[in-house]
Amino acid sequence: MSSPAPLLTRTQSRRIRELLRDKRVRNAQGAFIIEGAKPVYDVLQHYPASIQFLLIADEFEGHETEPQRRLRISRNISSFRCATRTFPSLSRLDSPQGILAVVSQPSWNEDRFLERASLFGVYGEGLQDPANVGAIIRTAAALRVDALWLSHESADVYNPKVVRASAGAVLSLPIFVTGDAGRLTNKGIQLYAAEANGAEAVKMESIHDVPRRLVLAVGNESRGLSARTIKEATCRFTIPLSRDIESLNVAATAAIALYYLRSLRAEDAGDVGKND
Repeated sequence: MSSPAPLLTRTQSRRIRELLRDKRVRNAQGAFIIEGAKPVYDVLQHYPASIQFLLIADEFEGHETEPQRRLRISRNISSFRCATRTFPSLSRLDSPQGILAVVSQPSWNEDRFLERASLFGVYGEGLQDPANVGAIIRTAAALRVDALWLSHESADVYNPKVVRASAGAVLSLPIFVTGDAGRLTNKGIQLYAAEANGAEAVKMESIHDVPRRLVLAVGNESRGLSARTIKEATCRFTIPLSRDIESLNVAATAAIALYYLRSLRAEDAGDVGKND
């Protein structure tokens, strides 16, 4: 029988709280928090090397299934425990489940993506709603998008709400923060801009072929894409909607457009560029 995990220290408690609330701390330490049983066990299954340590409330082990317990123990990852009554103070969930992981941020080589002969990506400009950013990350990962670029003013990728909405895809999808879309177009990548409306925008269904190096651009929840980004675009398009609906949520727009554009691509580029 394994010995009980050591108690969480005050220093570790402070670190968890800071990682949950402060982007600067997350960036400085290259770490973030994943909460909840399913997300944590998914990381234990697929990205165990990314986990720095686990925190488990005293009563949590009584709720583990046997396969979950075996998986956790087999990974031989540092674990700490705290009183069940203390755990909510270290959580951002409305109903904490008693387990969280401190996880290292993944590292990706952006230059290798920008130089690829074939690229299918997304650029999000001014996306300030963490739920939208998380949903776009999850959708992009599901549709085998190669990489996501976000402008500086977008929600932090490792914000707890983004991490939850992404369902852990922040570890599998290469994500980069950039000043503007010019970072992409200066490399010869063609930008396809999704707009709610626009006199020069074509209907999405009129697009019948796409370039090998393509990035979909979606804009701020209320303002859309900036004039500068629209000017950079090779193609501007809209998703035709019912006359009773003015526009779609940006995450829904990204999902529909990515699925359609993906269907037009003759090849699946695969994944390259991660720093091992």
